Amino acid sequence: MTGIVRRSFDSADETRPFEGGKGRLDLLSTDNGAVGRAVFEPGWRWSEHVKPIAGTDSCQASHVGYVVSGRIHVVMDEGGQEEEFGPGDFMQVTPGHDAWVVGEEPCVALDWVGFGDYAKSS
Repeated sequence: MTGIVRRSFDSADETRPFEGGKGRLDLLSTDNGAVGRAVFEPGWRWSEHVKPIAGTDSCQASHVGYVVSGRIHVVMDEGGQEEEFGPGDFMQVTPGHDAWVVGEEPCVALDWVGFGDYAKSS
């Protein structure tokens, strides 16, 4: 690895579209693992637009990330804990949840942990 690396999500190593044209995941492969930028379009919901790709009842990815713009609401399977994240928010979410976009603005989020296998066909 060189001392400085500059990459653009606009030239991602891989792009994974969500069902129904409701967004995409752009991935950059790094020496430390995948880093992803997700663009969740208004109306996007994990249980409708990623579940058919993932083949699980709820999202089983662990997320550690940052919301750049828009809003996303997350509800945990166990206990029903829920939280809404917006611009500037750090988020950490364990596996076993559903999520959806709130409002009419796309939600853009960066994730350093959970997007490597996210929305990836088995």
